[in-house]
Amino acid sequence: MRRSKEEAHQTIRRLTEVARAHFTENGYVGASLESIVQEADVTRGAVYHHFRSKKELFRIVLEAVQLEVAEQVEAAASAADEVWEQLYRGCRAFVLAAVEQSRKRILLVDGPAIMGWDVWRAMDEKYSMRLLREQLELMQEQGHIPGVSAAAMAHFLSGALNETSLWLASRTPDAADLDNSMNVIRLFLDGIRKHREDLQTPLDHPQ
Repeated sequence: MRRSKEEAHQTIRRLTEVARAHFTENGYVGASLESIVQEADVTRGAVYHHFRSKKELFRIVLEAVQLEVAEQVEAAASAADEVWEQLYRGCRAFVLAAVEQSRKRILLVDGPAIMGWDVWRAMDEKYSMRLLREQLELMQEQGHIPGVSAAAMAHFLSGALNETSLWLASRTPDAADLDNSMNVIRLFLDGIRKHREDLQTPLDHPQ
């Protein structure tokens, strides 16, 4: 029994690795299930034993990509001590991770198109947006963004980050595009920070 479970795990891992390479290179529509089966060196029956369809196989690959992005976001944010810097680094890491060549087609192009917006959104909320919301909730608890809904701000920032990633993914971004995008993120967050600090700073009244 243990051997059969190990073999099944290896088969699933091999299929998802090969499928990811094909989805990255050819897109969902251009990726042939027969080619995936042949390269993975498994039978077609093995595919349908573990996955109901090519779409289900793609969903598993998409979720793995979502998890990778979230892990990079968490690692980047945790490398900073100050909460505003954590927020910036997390946002920056999301964009950079999302537009990686090995991810952008699966995550940003085919993901919403093939799985549908609701499924893609649920995955995003489970991974990267969850981390963003938790960071904002922490900042709210510490008094950095009082009077602001962390959930509303998370959705607002997530939308901006996703749109930035889509813009970069739709072109061949050069260093200037990436730098400009990172500068906009920094400028925006610094603006929010200054605004909140100004509201919390008492005005000096002349005698």
